[in-house]
Amino acid sequence: MDRVTKSLLNEFSTEHGLEKLDEDSQFEHFAAYLTIGRHLGDGDEIADLVIGSGGDTGIDALAIVVNGVFIEDAAQIDELVTNSGHIEASFLFVQAERSSSFDMAKIGQFSFGVSDFFKEKPALQRNRQLNRAAQLMTTIYNHSSRFKRGRPTCKMFYVTTGTWVEDGNLVARKNSAVQELLDTKLFATVDFIPLGADDIQDIYRESKNSISREFEFALRTVVPTVTAVSEAYIGLLPATEFLPLISDTRGDILKGIFYDNVRDWQDFNAVNSEMRGTLADPTSRSRFALMNNGVTIIAKTLRATANRFYIEDYQIVNGCQTSHVLFDRREVLDSTVMVPLRLIATKDDDVIASIIVATNRQTEVREEQLLALSSFQKKLEAFFSSFDEPQRLYYERRSRQYHSVTGVEKTRIVTPGSLIRAFASMFLEEPHRATKSYRRILDRAGKDLFGANDKLDPYYVAALAMYRLEYLFRNQFLDKDFRAARYEILLALRWQLMPAPLPRMNSNDMERKCRIMIDALWDNTESEGLFRKAAALVNRAAGGSLDATILRTEGFTEHVLKRCKMQAQRNASNKAIPHRPSTVTRGKK
Repeated sequence: MDRVTKSLLNEFSTEHGLEKLDEDSQFEHFAAYLTIGRHLGDGDEIADLVIGSGGDTGIDALAIVVNGVFIEDAAQIDELVTNSGHIEASFLFVQAERSSSFDMAKIGQFSFGVSDFFKEKPALQRNRQLNRAAQLMTTIYNHSSRFKRGRPTCKMFYVTTGTWVEDGNLVARKNSAVQELLDTKLFATVDFIPLGADDIQDIYRESKNSISREFEFALRTVVPTVTAVSEAYIGLLPATEFLPLISDTRGDILKGIFYDNVRDWQDFNAVNSEMRGTLADPTSRSRFALMNNGVTIIAKTLRATANRFYIEDYQIVNGCQTSHVLFDRREVLDSTVMVPLRLIATKDDDVIASIIVATNRQTEVREEQLLALSSFQKKLEAFFSSFDEPQRLYYERRSRQYHSVTGVEKTRIVTPGSLIRAFASMFLEEPHRATKSYRRILDRAGKDLFGANDKLDPYYVAALAMYRLEYLFRNQFLDKDFRAARYEILLALRWQLMPAPLPRMNSNDMERKCRIMIDALWDNTESEGLFRKAAALVNRAAGGSLDATILRTEGFTEHVLKRCKMQAQRNASNKAIPHRPSTVTRGKK
């Protein structure tokens, strides 16, 4: 491995807490991060992609994406089909080799493993993770009548530290692999993408930098001076100029720029389907600007030279649905399609929050959601910052907030999505919704979570518990097969330290009990023991079969809760947490 790539791998491994893994495993995580990591949503983990071990059939990492969502269980697929009526699927595979050359035999092994993955009667033995993925693949093809927009796509990434030079033999082997998959008639397109050292370095550096774009914005008017806003414009932007603002260099939509939008992509509901129909019809396409409320972009940096604009570190805070529909119909867009655009330059968080609330108030988003997803997030960020090292976690209420901050361990960064999943599992006792119905949990913002008067301590506890659990997985203190049950493990852990009935979320008793939980979780020996007991309880509840299709059900959650209650009854000391002095260290911030 060349020195530059080695240096980047070391930096990545340190930031993501992978130092204790061997270099092969580190490189598998690195390759997965560079190639398919950008398809993950808020709260998803790179470790969920990596399957390299015995029985991996030559595949080191794998992701299945349906309707833009990273899929972990079949129930997610069923939910997406119910909501949208269609399936648009992508299968993404990675082979990671640290060697300094592209190996024809390795390419052959990789392509055979991918081909075997789609066979009804596979020839190769599969490990548990690959079997789970194959079950999801089968579920997708069982819904083939829903392939209304074409068959799935397949991408194979072969990552080495060498240089791809279009060697005739390697190209022939690559093309043969693609054709073999196309001949199955299972895919609309198949791509084999070789990545060498130069590609690795370019993609990694791109991932570290703030997103920036240049575009032509001629049809605009300047907004008069506004306090705390350096510049602001309102106008019409050609869709052909808008698309690069929401796409990365590899043609995928930039998920991170919609982070501050209070609603995620709602798939093709009635409104979005109507919008898509407008763009599909040549006679109505040119009227798009008259029929759409448009997009609001807030940029931290903005420079204009004549009609040429440069923006950096920007967010689309209103217009998430519009942007996704435009991206979906990108093949038919032309210069007649104009997008109403509000472009605002400010670094003032209060101004940003007020714009988010105001521009989304016209939608069906509830008032309590708007408040919970703005002001409450600011309180959480300040609370997380009040803890001194080594108990500091970083609440990233804005996308990529700590992305380029040196000295911040990436595993300590807590996103709203990951926090909601952990909190819902531990304190709402709904681990089955943590992945399958994540949006349903978000709909309860301002009520069951992010309540205006809630104590902040339970949110820190949930984030800390997830951080500690992921640490045990990364460093192989807990078998990675338990990852499928991580949300149920969080629930069982909370029951050990804080059995029901729970104190009110706004009570001092909740704060006191959370401080005791924090002490236990930061104690390496005690927390490892607690997680092992929680994992064992969940494993017994599952009968030793950690099948995601069983785990992600309300019935299984009830089974876990029943065992938690039985355990609490057997151990009278768990009925109330004994008082002990807190060792939590918090600075004055």
